[in-house]
Amino acid sequence: MDTPVSNEAEISTERQEYYKRIRGHSCSPLWEHLEYLVTAEPVITSVPHRWNYSEIREDLLHSANLISAAEAERRVLMLENPALEGNSSITESMFAGLQLIMPGEVAPAHRHSPAALRFIIEGSGGYTSVNGEKTFMEPGDFIITPSMTWHDHGNEGKDPVVWMDGLDLPLVRHIGAVFLERYADEQFPEGPPPGDSLNRYGSNMRPVGEMPDNLNSPIFSYPYAKSRETLENLRKSSEWDPYHGLKLEYIDPTTGGPAMATISTFLQLLPKGFKTETWQTTENTVYSVIEGTGRIIVNVGDEEQTFEWQKQDIIVVPCWYPHRIEADDEAVLFSFSDKTVQTKLGLHRERRGNA
Repeated sequence: MDTPVSNEAEISTERQEYYKRIRGHSCSPLWEHLEYLVTAEPVITSVPHRWNYSEIREDLLHSANLISAAEAERRVLMLENPALEGNSSITESMFAGLQLIMPGEVAPAHRHSPAALRFIIEGSGGYTSVNGEKTFMEPGDFIITPSMTWHDHGNEGKDPVVWMDGLDLPLVRHIGAVFLERYADEQFPEGPPPGDSLNRYGSNMRPVGEMPDNLNSPIFSYPYAKSRETLENLRKSSEWDPYHGLKLEYIDPTTGGPAMATISTFLQLLPKGFKTETWQTTENTVYSVIEGTGRIIVNVGDEEQTFEWQKQDIIVVPCWYPHRIEADDEAVLFSFSDKTVQTKLGLHRERRGNA
């Protein structure tokens, strides 16, 4: 937010002296700043942008020649919003990056207060271990690492594995509640067998006597094959929403709430040739393309900006930018946003069409 510049020539000498005096007491007059602090509609710095994965991929893979996963701790190329350069964030409230792990590598175990998601872009044989439970990765899988859970990554396959990280890091940093702890060994001790959490909680049942954390889903991995099948089945019995096509939210099956306490996550199907109506929301949203080609058209002031996308591209649409989506082929989009935080605080708003 821009800092207002007072026109001191229009302020009386007595008032200027008063302002100077109260600055000495670390005070400032609200009436000189109110119109910039409380605005009729959201005023933010971040801008819409697209990252072409095919252009980034070569540089991402080259990073493996420069630094190991162990040395880097997390070999990630941050996706910085062009208007927030140096802020290590894709929007004011969220972080996104592309993480690479090569065959045979291990990214050492640690835990931190910011919550993280992994959305798998390419490669097989990679895994995330959350509190000792290994979760193997396939393209399109959505994996969560709740706040302060031990996690390490590895690659037991033959090819590079890349995923998109999404974190609430800027929000947690703004609050001042960032904590990081590194585990004494490279990997956290082996725990339940792979897929245990999905077996326990992924069939609309839970073991008697077990009460999982009610802030985050007890399921660490949401496999794309299962989620895609759900979309395919629902298309037969669902009406297409004019603003979203067919859009589902990943949830905590034990509560029905969002899968993560601070990040909302979605999977969206758009049939070939589908064009959504214009939608406006206070959510800061990051899209990742799983299938298809198309475009997102964003209203920026009095102009329209068109972002053509294809498989594996990433697009950010910050808060309150009106936008619509067009699919050339049948398309599937993963997205994450800060909606759940806004909803819990009573701040979330949306505007459909020109209403």
